[in-house]
This record gives sequence, structure tokens and C-alpha cells, in this order.
Amino acid sequence: MALNKQQRDNKRKSRNRYSLKKHNSSKPRLSVYRSNQHIYAQIIDDINGKTLCAASTMDKEFKKKQSFGGNITAAQEIGSIIAKIASDSGVIDVVFDRGAYLYHGRVKALAEAARGNGLKF
Repeated sequence: MALNKQQRDNKRKSRNRYSLKKHNSSKPRLSVYRSNQHIYAQIIDDINGKTLCAASTMDKEFKKKQSFGGNITAAQEIGSIIAKIASDSGVIDVVFDRGAYLYHGRVKALAEAARGNGLKF
């Protein structure tokens, strides 16, 4: 039986998250979601089931600087914003959760910008 695209993505995402939680269960997780028009990043504490901080291209802080959120420069900006918010809340070490996306393009740009602004993963 052939899987459709959504089932394949969910399978890939769960396989990726399983390995992240297996090896790094004590660290918070930097989760990334991207759509055609926006990109979202949030740091999640899986032990307590809480979101510690979040940033997206829908935020007012981002909208003041740029209008479109579906490109690499927007992803770099969100990466730097999430790193600053995380460092203000005391989170430095995280695990990068790319979900079902390849480490390429906007996802890679967000990760490198977050690393460049102080997050360790």
C-alpha cells in the first residue's frame, strides 16, 4: 500500500523526533515549521510539555523589519530572534528538530543564524 505525502512526512518526522529524544532527552528542542509564506521556530521542553519561547514571521517584531517571510533572509532573521529570546530566558543548549524537512535552504539558514547568535546544538 502506497503512502500519500502527508503520511510519508509524518513517518519521517516521527522517526527524526524519536532519535532526538532517545539521545538527548534532557535538552529542550528547537522545532522548525515552514510553509510557503512563513517560518516558525519554537523551543519546547518535552519533559514538562511546555513551550519555552517562540518566534515566527507572523510576529510584529519581524513585520517591522521585513514584509515577506518565505525566503532565506526571513529565516535568518527568525533564527537570530529565537536565539536572543532563548538566551534571555536562560536556554543555551538545545537539540535541533528539523521535522520532516531537509537540512537545506530556509531550515539551514535558520539553524546557522541561531548558532551564530549563541544557541548551541
